[in-house]
Amino acid sequence: MVVLYVLIAVAVIGLLAGVHWYVWRRLVRDTTARGGWARRTGTAAAFVLPLTSVGALVAGRAGASFPLQRALAWPGYLWLALLLYLTLALLVGEAVRPLLRAWVGRMPAESAQSADVRSTGGPAAAAGGPAAAASHGEGGPAAPGGMPCGSSPTVLPSDTGAAMPTVTDGADAAGHAAVAVTRDAAATGEGVGGTPAASAGGAAEGGLGSVGGAAGGGVAESGVGGAVKGGAAEAAASAGGAAEVSLGSVGGAAGGGVAGVDGVTEAAVSAGEAVEGSLGSVGGAAGGGVAEAGVAEAGVGGTAEAATSVGQVAEGGLGGSGGAADGEGADRVRGGGAGKGGAGGGALAVSRRLFVARTVAAAATTVAAGTVGYGAYTVLRGPRLKRITVPLAKLPRRAHGFRIAVVSDMHLGPILGRSHTQRVVETINRTHPDLIAVVGDLVDGSVADLGPAVEPLRRLSARYGSYFVTGNHEYYSGAAEWVDHVRELGLRPLENERTELPGFDLAGVNDVAGESEGHGPDFDKALGDRDPARASVLLAHQPVVIHDAVKAGVDLQLSGHTHGGQLWPGTYLAELANPTAAGLDRYGDTQLYVSRGAGAWGPPVRVGAPPDVTVVELASPRA
Repeated sequence: MVVLYVLIAVAVIGLLAGVHWYVWRRLVRDTTARGGWARRTGTAAAFVLPLTSVGALVAGRAGASFPLQRALAWPGYLWLALLLYLTLALLVGEAVRPLLRAWVGRMPAESAQSADVRSTGGPAAAAGGPAAAASHGEGGPAAPGGMPCGSSPTVLPSDTGAAMPTVTDGADAAGHAAVAVTRDAAATGEGVGGTPAASAGGAAEGGLGSVGGAAGGGVAESGVGGAVKGGAAEAAASAGGAAEVSLGSVGGAAGGGVAGVDGVTEAAVSAGEAVEGSLGSVGGAAGGGVAEAGVAEAGVGGTAEAATSVGQVAEGGLGGSGGAADGEGADRVRGGGAGKGGAGGGALAVSRRLFVARTVAAAATTVAAGTVGYGAYTVLRGPRLKRITVPLAKLPRRAHGFRIAVVSDMHLGPILGRSHTQRVVETINRTHPDLIAVVGDLVDGSVADLGPAVEPLRRLSARYGSYFVTGNHEYYSGAAEWVDHVRELGLRPLENERTELPGFDLAGVNDVAGESEGHGPDFDKALGDRDPARASVLLAHQPVVIHDAVKAGVDLQLSGHTHGGQLWPGTYLAELANPTAAGLDRYGDTQLYVSRGAGAWGPPVRVGAPPDVTVVELASPRA
């Protein structure tokens, strides 16, 4: 038997460890950057929280002080409830994840298809601003949109199937070096034509430029001053608006784009706005681009073009959802970008995975936290009142309408204390019952620790008094001591005994957990010598003794213990483990009513099984 318990314990520990690893993986590893504070914090929580839960479970039996039990109980037990619903929500997220990936995957294609000729033929300057300064290559003077005269726009198919606008002509086209302007420093450089490109608040760098340091590791290879073959550095500036000069789609999404032989790479800078111009990923970052011999090739996201304004820096590199240049939230992509001829998509893939992971994690956390929060509110606001009518064939007419207030499973302890007891007592007294039945699991702790918590029970008021039977948790907390204490509070314990009331017999049996102490249920002692012609009502904590009650000729058994499952989907487990999980049921000539209880064990949370106090009204067929 000991070996069996050890094997069960090992299996449970292994299951909990696996669940924690899965939750950590989906909520922490998949959504945070390696080595970042968020991952360190999440990993620490993944170790501390389960240890707190273990401490909450064993502190009472280990003899820890009551203040320490309370300190461990709130976070430890709440984490168990949150873990349950995080796991369920994340499992649902596994089914949603492929659908979300497919939806996100269509976004770049749709954006690329919506590209329009404004990306190559738009005006270089906004109204009220000066015209762009430009140098002339072999193709003639620059047009207002930054396109050399004599050139004609041509659309070439991209690797992804989306049309990409480019510029060609019979001779070498002008190669334009990227312009980058930062807030703090400005430098000037010249292209082949010797014409500097400048903007308000900074100077353009001809040749090898970078946006915020480097456009994802891009390099312009050229034999003349760092400029593309035959090119001249150009820039367009405006006083109030930004010129759009990207060789890509509006929004900057295209995979694996090629600017074309002797193509043009342009950037523009404005005084107040950043020009958006990139064949990059969603979020606007192009990484790993290499320009060789006038051919601009995008390594992982498209052509690396960007522009900045005063106070703003264009984002380059491997950007994630929201434009994070360092790819935070995902393990970094090694190598910086693809080589010559790369088809793109790496940065997009990383960004999509990160977006999906964070979306599912955020949704799962929101749903789980909301569920646990509402479940805690359900418990802490106090039990709701239920009323049922139970006809008893042997009940005389004079006992018709006799009302019994049934309360079980209050579980006073480190979390639920005196204020909870007060709420329960007030709920019961408002019904003005004829009799009050407390059917076990009143406490989780010793009389010394919980004596003040049960004190409000003195104010219970009923015409025929209040009665008490033990539950399994009384035997974990010192049943004999608690039986004596509830007697002092004015409740009458029924320890395998009965009492005669007007119209029926009321009996009570000890809980089955008392068998280990030699004080288990004894139906012969409680019911053996009674008059079988009288109706009988039995108080028994656990519903499992219903079959003994049927043999003893009991008319109605009142029980608790199950909590109705307490936390969905535990409701299904409660139904499997008990003859009746909650409510009224019939077994032969005996009826069984099971209360969901007025408190909660472990997590102070109930989902799908609200706490209750039930007023059972007995009905006579002769009335």
